[in-house]
Amino acid sequence: QVQLVESGGGLVQAGGSLRLSCTASGRIGINTMGWFRQAPGKERELVTAINWDGSNTYYAHSVKGRFTISRDNAKNIVYLQMNSLKPEDTAVYSCATAVSPYFTTTPGNYNYWGQGTQVTVSS
Repeated sequence: QVQLVESGGGLVQAGGSLRLSCTASGRIGINTMGWFRQAPGKERELVTAINWDGSNTYYAHSVKGRFTISRDNAKNIVYLQMNSLKPEDTAVYSCATAVSPYFTTTPGNYNYWGQGTQVTVSS
């Protein structure tokens, strides 16, 4: 069993930055970690994912070049650095983990989810 807790969300002006953290209660050393987001009235989407050692990452086209995912397995923390934020980035951001050593971007393969943290970008 893994519990995930996100932090770092908030209100920021367009062009600003935020860093989200996802702290895991259990060990996530071999797991793929992902950040998802869901805006009101829209489906949840995978924003970014990282494999167990950081050698493989995925970014949605809409955030490529602006967002960076990283992880610290010793501390069981995953980070999402978000720069050049846009109003369309406004959403609830949730982290999730896939209990598998194989890198995956399929939402159905993620076993544990956090509650999410709100990110609001004002224009």
